[in-house]
Amino acid sequence: MASSLLLAVVFVFDLIAFALAVAAEQRRSTANLAQNIEGRKYCQYDSDIATGLGVGSLFILVASQVIIMVVTRCLCCGKAMRPSGSRSWAICLFITTWLTFLIAASCLLAGSVRNAYHTKYRDLLGERAPSCQTLRKGVFGAGAAFIVLTGIVSELYYVSFSKANNGGALPYARDTGVTMSNL
Repeated sequence: MASSLLLAVVFVFDLIAFALAVAAEQRRSTANLAQNIEGRKYCQYDSDIATGLGVGSLFILVASQVIIMVVTRCLCCGKAMRPSGSRSWAICLFITTWLTFLIAASCLLAGSVRNAYHTKYRDLLGERAPSCQTLRKGVFGAGAAFIVLTGIVSELYYVSFSKANNGGALPYARDTGVTMSNL
């Protein structure tokens, strides 16, 4: 059967990754238009902590995914699973896990990169004020939502994989009850 300790560790990792992604959403960079001594306008950005929170969330999400994939041997390595409904669910959930993981990782990575990008003097020669570009609201939030989905689906995948692997004896290994012997 599935290991409760492994399920608890993966749950805690996903919970920490979710909390960091929500914190990154709350602490996104904001910009204000300021003027230097020479009279040129520039963008002044506040704290850049959201980038670190987003990258930290990404690393913990990757660690959670690696733990599940190492334990299940990434579905393709190791002994064959018993043909059953659990095997079908394990295959579907394996694909769904990777899909939701890739979406969550790309949201976190794109959000972290975009949050770290700051324009300083964009229009040096023009009279227009520079555009102070910041990260759009909801990128880290989408990553957090997909972290939750990844956590749920990866734990369901692990449980169905365990059922398909440890479901008992193979159908042809059962005793039929009637034995024949040589006369």
